Amino acid sequence: MKKILSLALALTMSISLAACGSSAEESSDGTGDGLKIAIVSSPSGVDDGSFNQDNYNGVLKFIDENPTATVTPIREESGDSAAAVQAVADVVADYDVIVCCGYQFAGIGDIAGDNPDTKFILVDSWPTVDGTELAEDAPLSNVYAAYYAEQESGFYAGMAAALSTETGKVSVVNGIAYPSNVNYQYGFECGVKYVNETEGLSVEVVELPSYAGTDVTGANVGGNYVGSFSDEATGKVIGNALIDEGVDIIFVAAGNSGN
Repeated sequence: MKKILSLALALTMSISLAACGSSAEESSDGTGDGLKIAIVSSPSGVDDGSFNQDNYNGVLKFIDENPTATVTPIREESGDSAAAVQAVADVVADYDVIVCCGYQFAGIGDIAGDNPDTKFILVDSWPTVDGTELAEDAPLSNVYAAYYAEQESGFYAGMAAALSTETGKVSVVNGIAYPSNVNYQYGFECGVKYVNETEGLSVEVVELPSYAGTDVTGANVGGNYVGSFSDEATGKVIGNALIDEGVDIIFVAAGNSGN
């Protein structure tokens, strides 16, 4: 369905970070008139001034161009992957299109398989079925999966930070150590390292050991992780601690926690 693909493209184009762009097969027919769209987000909601809001703005752009379509924001309060997938299952019968914002929604592949007439836009992940990630050459026809080369924008942010710092200390603060967030972190660190090696600098990327991240495989990835995308209080604690360490530039990829 061209209108579904248009919605996916409007959504993904609204996100300011560079995309590597992988997607499942588009669907075939229909006009898109009167589409009922749900956008299911993490606890920070669609007004977080960050990731979820960028996704929501993409849906609103689509509705501007297709005014008979409607959108309903749904906030999943826990941030837990099982709860996120259940939140989608609870409303799947009520909507034509469901936008799923974040890695924790990967498990919607099972729901998509059982509901072939509903279209899904999955941001920051590839769908899984029975816990196994689908091969890219075997997509679900009703899922458009958009994920990004976060390490590339993180790299440029790291370069900019290293070239701009006055204290010689910079840092990155993330929400949860999902692959997308770890990509930002590693890209940032590599950008700083590149500037150090090519410009003869010695800029330090500061990490607070008590806030090191643990990724989805259980590995310690270092960095500074809030542990949530909706915990402004802890985000502030981490930010102040980094400033106390002499950090003068902080790259933030933490949703509402980064506010």
